[in-house]
Amino acid sequence: MDPSLPYLTLLILIGCTECFPDDRQQNGTGRYDYCVLGAGPSGLQMGYFLSRAKRDYVILERNSGPGSFFNKYPRHRKLISINKIYTGSQNREFNMRHDWNSLLSDRPNLLLKRVSRDFFPPADAFPVYLSMFEKELGLRVRYGVDIGRIGAVRSPEGRRYILTDQHELDYTCSVLLVASGLWVPQRVEFVGSDLVEGYESISTDPEDYKDQAVLILGKGNSAFETAQSISGRAKLVHMLSSNPVRLAWQTHYVGDLRAVNNDLLDTYQLKSLDGLAEIPLDKIAITQLKEQGWSRSGAKKKVNKPKFCVTLKKYLQHQEEKNGSDARRAETLEYQLDNFSMRKPYDRVISCLGFRFNFSIFQSSARPLNSDNAKGRLPRLTAWYEGDNTPGLFVLGTAAHSRDYRSSAGGFVHGFRYTVRSVHRVLEQRYHGNPWQSTELSTTQLQSWILKRINEASGPYQMFEVLGDVILLRGSRCEYVEEFTLQALPRFSSLSGHEVSKHGLIVLVMQYGKNKVDYLGRGRADTEWTTAWKSNFLHPVLYYYDKLPTDEEMKLRPPGWPLPRPKAIHHMVEDFLTEWGTPISHIQPLRRFLEHCVQTDLRAFYNHASACPSPTASRRCFVSRAT
Repeated sequence: MDPSLPYLTLLILIGCTECFPDDRQQNGTGRYDYCVLGAGPSGLQMGYFLSRAKRDYVILERNSGPGSFFNKYPRHRKLISINKIYTGSQNREFNMRHDWNSLLSDRPNLLLKRVSRDFFPPADAFPVYLSMFEKELGLRVRYGVDIGRIGAVRSPEGRRYILTDQHELDYTCSVLLVASGLWVPQRVEFVGSDLVEGYESISTDPEDYKDQAVLILGKGNSAFETAQSISGRAKLVHMLSSNPVRLAWQTHYVGDLRAVNNDLLDTYQLKSLDGLAEIPLDKIAITQLKEQGWSRSGAKKKVNKPKFCVTLKKYLQHQEEKNGSDARRAETLEYQLDNFSMRKPYDRVISCLGFRFNFSIFQSSARPLNSDNAKGRLPRLTAWYEGDNTPGLFVLGTAAHSRDYRSSAGGFVHGFRYTVRSVHRVLEQRYHGNPWQSTELSTTQLQSWILKRINEASGPYQMFEVLGDVILLRGSRCEYVEEFTLQALPRFSSLSGHEVSKHGLIVLVMQYGKNKVDYLGRGRADTEWTTAWKSNFLHPVLYYYDKLPTDEEMKLRPPGWPLPRPKAIHHMVEDFLTEWGTPISHIQPLRRFLEHCVQTDLRAFYNHASACPSPTASRRCFVSRAT
């Protein structure tokens, strides 16, 4: 831990004792244009954008400081989000590709590295950083406001949301931005689930697991983080879930198991007592055996510590009367199947199944629907992060991950800091008539600007296949709109405030290949530009449309595609250095594609760009060409 962290923590905690002063709350009105629920990273990120736009807002937080989730989680106190201090570049936008913790602001030094320089920072550093972010930007946060009820009403001004706190004080707003995160533990109900300890309450002292047999339910990062912490003291650690473990470096999904937590895979595969197994959790039963022993005097022996066995509920007799109560030997799988992998009893069973959205505070008039994915534990949202059935209610941050669940980084800081910005741009257009930020370019500047974006921009790089740049072609000129939500493309004009002309549009997306390959095997990457469409790793793809796709076309897009089939498509071949600036493999094929789309000869401008001696230097050339 950085030696300056305790000192910074003290200063921040002193500052957090004062709540944001607001006369409206003192006189009981509590009316705002925008209410942000939660002062975690997504709530503060939205607060920054609202403050910069000089909007009427308040952030409501039930705890005494920001980011309170991280005061407890992860339980073993190490973040798995990258904090890469040195990249060899001074470009702020490029460096954010490798800073997975800092929020967006106009202050170049307001970054997590001021608090911690560890590659995987201590969890205690993050609330300190968030407090620093809030104080230095002067965000309007009210602490100690525990919202227990949210409803919606119709008024002459339109739909309004009413948030009621623990003192029965009301906060009323036209737009509700829910940034409360996920903190309710996810549970699976099965026979014996009452015997299971929760990740949120277990001891984090490895000595408390000395010489014990431990069963962990789940195979995500919280499960493996727990297993890694206790495996040096426990007799054995077994892990059980419905599905096999998914490795982040194979799936490209950062929510899957990260290498920093996967020590137990070694001890399992090298046969050192630990192990992984798969059974649908709703089919199991955790039972406490009826053990009868006799002492030498003939009296029944007292059993001090219970032992827990895993069985299938179909073997239990009178299971409607059992909810984790004692089981007979004949009801265990050891009796039914003598080589069952988990036939030996366990000293404790721990549930590490993640978290779910807190739907309980919403009345029926304001309650978002449950998502169709993620086992319904997230709210169902439109492509622009508004509740499907709750107009004016937007969900931010981790809770909005239903839009890109298991496909991109929207559930994590380095992803949702950009989706929050996209939501703010939607709000500015809808409620204030300010079109989505754009850059006007001549067609001859387009190639340089695209190359600048694909080599620097962090938003499309982190939110691959979810956020993309939209280029509106207008003859000899074009309009460059950054980081639009791709699945909302049919609604582009109404959401962004920009019209599509008869010349059509180009959409720039970062995406992975869809082929199943061995990502550590030979031939895992394609380096030939003529077969760039076979690229497996992250690479730019450009889609050309002569008009906006329809909602129906978006629904019928090919499986795994972020967008419908275009009139023309161009893949830029993957690059080992993630620098797409080489003259033959990257720039020349891009130029030919753009010439086809804009019907203009761009060779003279290609020659200038290719004169840059290296991709790093070319980023500077492209900036000078486009400004």
